[in-house]
Amino acid sequence: MIGDKIHKIRKKKGLTLSELAERANMSKSYLSNIERNLNDNPSIQVVERIAAVLNVDLHTLIEIKHEPSHFLESEWLHFVNELKKLGIRKEQLREYKAIIEFIKWQNEKVKNRNNW
Repeated sequence: MIGDKIHKIRKKKGLTLSELAERANMSKSYLSNIERNLNDNPSIQVVERIAAVLNVDLHTLIEIKHEPSHFLESEWLHFVNELKKLGIRKEQLREYKAIIEFIKWQNEKVKNRNNW
């Protein structure tokens, strides 16, 4: 879980809970709840701040599992054309990728909870 990852990386980097909380601009108790998996659904902004302080990629914290795509070529082309119509440039895709992967991670968590 995300809390376990944050705790492990924080310890490896030699940071205390207080130091990480202060640098990530959040309360120590909130960060503690995340690390103990009492709050296992923090916002993407919170996770990004923690990742930045820990100097790790967002993907490292949310452990995205890549699955093969089942889209047809024409569906991908349509999707890319829709992005272009929205004014999204190739250079911006990296920013959107993090958000999409965060949403995917949240959906996987909901799916896993419903399977219990």
